[in-house]
Amino acid sequence: QLQLEESGGGLVQPGGSLRLSCAASGAPLDYYVIGWFRQAPGKEREVVSCINGADGGTRYADSVQGRFTVSKDNALNTVSLQMSGLKPEDTGVYYCAGGYGCAANRARYWGRGTQVTVSA
Repeated sequence: QLQLEESGGGLVQPGGSLRLSCAASGAPLDYYVIGWFRQAPGKEREVVSCINGADGGTRYADSVQGRFTVSKDNALNTVSLQMSGLKPEDTGVYYCAGGYGCAANRARYWGRGTQVTVSA
């Protein structure tokens, strides 16, 4: 069974950068689509970006396109999300999840999340 653990969240000023990591164990990343999702207070969980563990194909939400970059390291079994040009609306709990598609209802295994706060 795939297990996931996020790290790298924190407080950053608008325009700043953060790098989130998702460490996987229990199964190789090659088997899954790994997604990054976020949930802001009072809002539904939304997809931010996904990467196909098998072929490295990526997808991004329109709101983060050009600012965020998702990548994977199969040797280390990790997925990273490099976030630049952060905005207050990027604030939320960020989760990584493994499943069979780039949507919350296609994810089967979830990490516990890491808080990202963008504020001056």
